[in-house]
Amino acid sequence: MSGHSKWATTKHKKAVIDAKRGKLFAKMIKNIEVAARTGGADVSGNPTLFDAIQKAKKSSVPNKNIDSAVKRGAGLEAGGADYETIMYEGYGPNGVAVLIECLTDNRNRAASDVRVAMTRNGGSMADPGSVSYLFNRKGVVIVAKGELTEDDVLGAVLDAGAEEVNDLGESFEVLSEATDLVAVRTALQEAGIDYDSAEANFVPTMQIELDEDGARKIFKLIDALEDSDDVQNVFANFDVSDDVMAKVDA
Repeated sequence: MSGHSKWATTKHKKAVIDAKRGKLFAKMIKNIEVAARTGGADVSGNPTLFDAIQKAKKSSVPNKNIDSAVKRGAGLEAGGADYETIMYEGYGPNGVAVLIECLTDNRNRAASDVRVAMTRNGGSMADPGSVSYLFNRKGVVIVAKGELTEDDVLGAVLDAGAEEVNDLGESFEVLSEATDLVAVRTALQEAGIDYDSAEANFVPTMQIELDEDGARKIFKLIDALEDSDDVQNVFANFDVSDDVMAKVDA
């Protein structure tokens, strides 16, 4: 799991400080709006909304934008769009399986954006179900390391249903069944451990090890996909070693 997670976490941090910040903020706001529409504006009874707001705050999304998104989603303020979630499946360079999660108010635009990004960057679309079986829905909590050890985190979450804790370099990744996500996140809070994000993600069951050339190609494809305002998340089953990562970063 670590290759894709480590890369995604590092990239997310970079996006918060660079030119992609506006796009990242817009996607987080959309998440909040949809969570509020689905489960209501009360965060105490809507864990999905709580986690969406938490992640946005950690990424420095302004509070007024967050509040407006909650109100729009809950129908307390005008201007909310009717978003639907659509999953697309495909293969990237080197046979890497790719799941593309869209949150869109225009199905045709989303499909077109995804298809163009895939075909221009060495990817191909696949039939529904032909790729998704390579992934499991899991609860994923990212905890910034600071002074924490792996044992500190493991001790806090083990009884709450956590399955494993992975070291991603600057942070830990806590995996659980998606249904145990809230319990795991709550256990961290009760132990006084701060976390960066908690969400249900698609985690690959097997991974393809990539060399520098393969890594560059898949990163380019994912960047092109994420450039679409309709694409919310991209999950892929690649692994990249620290050595290859260092070369790509250089």
